[in-house]
Amino acid sequence: MTRLAPVARLTQYAHGGGCACKIPPGVLERVVTGLTGGDDALLVGGPDGDDAAVLRVAGGRAVVSTADFFTPVVDDAYDWGRIAAANALSDVYAVGGEPLMALNLLGWPVDTLPAELAREVLRGGRDVAALAGCAIAGGHSIDDPEPKYGLAVTGVADPARLLRLDAGRPGVPLSLTKPLGLGVLNARHKATGEVFPHAVETMTRLNAQAGVAALERGAACATDVSGFGLLGHLYKVARASGVTAVVDAAAVPYLDGARSAVRDGFVPGGTRRNLAWVSPHTDFRRIAEEERLLLADAQTSGGLLVAGEVPGAPVVGELVPRGRHALLVR
Repeated sequence: MTRLAPVARLTQYAHGGGCACKIPPGVLERVVTGLTGGDDALLVGGPDGDDAAVLRVAGGRAVVSTADFFTPVVDDAYDWGRIAAANALSDVYAVGGEPLMALNLLGWPVDTLPAELAREVLRGGRDVAALAGCAIAGGHSIDDPEPKYGLAVTGVADPARLLRLDAGRPGVPLSLTKPLGLGVLNARHKATGEVFPHAVETMTRLNAQAGVAALERGAACATDVSGFGLLGHLYKVARASGVTAVVDAAAVPYLDGARSAVRDGFVPGGTRRNLAWVSPHTDFRRIAEEERLLLADAQTSGGLLVAGEVPGAPVVGELVPRGRHALLVR
């Protein structure tokens, strides 16, 4: 905890927390349909809703661009800044890119919360960006009733070695590089003030090594698991690639305390909306409601979901030829 942490519980100044405060995926798709793309040099970032945009430029390279910000997911200002930065950088890793430079995006209630807390948020973002070798070059701020923070990140990639949603093929295993349960643990933290250091460590850990390992293993399809949950992001992969994604529920790893958080009722609204969105496209067999909620749990700064094997990451399913449903959980 930072020196200023006792001043305020930051999560109490926001209606939601982290990526669980995203606009519901079904609503968002209706809003943005037809409003992206339009340039032949745009390699990634069209209607499939990939994690970042990738634009081909001269010299056989590509520019990667993304923006990600959200309301407080933890009460500690420095940790929130670290989590938000790691989450934004993850979008670059998820398409096979390397971050180079980022701009701060800050909304702050200047008459309600001390400016010193905002500085702690920015310091946390700076420190994680430094670990990624990514320069922070200023940014933009507004006076906002709810605190918000994130980054707009620019990176580079090899256009011949990208990770994208529409490159999944039948017969390929699915690997998950971080355990699930961040959404429900964060919901418990917001409601009770209980701190979960292992969740903070998971959210602040960069996906840089996972992205490099995926490319080295020849993977071409990946996404990061964030606000739409494992099932939501996997549905986008299956839909874009024209395959069915099979999840072996028993193989999916969870953080300690995640199951008890669900049983005790600490389920974010975003998690329930995710489950409602994917349910018409999913064959759940006999999977119980608790398991369904965890598989749809709205993650913040989760891991990469890679179509391929990643050293050290559990295989949680596979892609198969398209069947009646886009998703099958067994």
